[in-house]
Amino acid sequence: MSEGEDQQRIRFQVELEFVQCLANPNYLNFLAQRGFFKDPCFINYLKYLMYWKDPKYSSFLKYPQCLHFLELLQYEHFRKELVNARCSKYIDDQQLLHWQHYMRKRMDLLQAQAEKMQQSNTKPST
Repeated sequence: MSEGEDQQRIRFQVELEFVQCLANPNYLNFLAQRGFFKDPCFINYLKYLMYWKDPKYSSFLKYPQCLHFLELLQYEHFRKELVNARCSKYIDDQQLLHWQHYMRKRMDLLQAQAEKMQQSNTKPST
């Protein structure tokens, strides 16, 4: 592997890790409180990272909700609100509620599907 390929691989890994960190509202609050969201260079970097929405890149993401936050970070109003710890706490709480609801609903659907399959297998054939 050449040095250029090695650097590209490292850059890809660093950007992948950073984009996924954006799924953490507490990290967003950390960035906001330290003034990163006021830096035009950092804002441009966030715009650049929008390429992660492309399916050939997003398939590498373990936390796809980071793409939603990346999109929200394109808006100045959202970036300003993140300075408030209560805002990031609210977002964190909503994210947890979503995951809990999603898992419960998914389990209910899987259970209903299993019951339906079991019933269709126990019906006498005519």
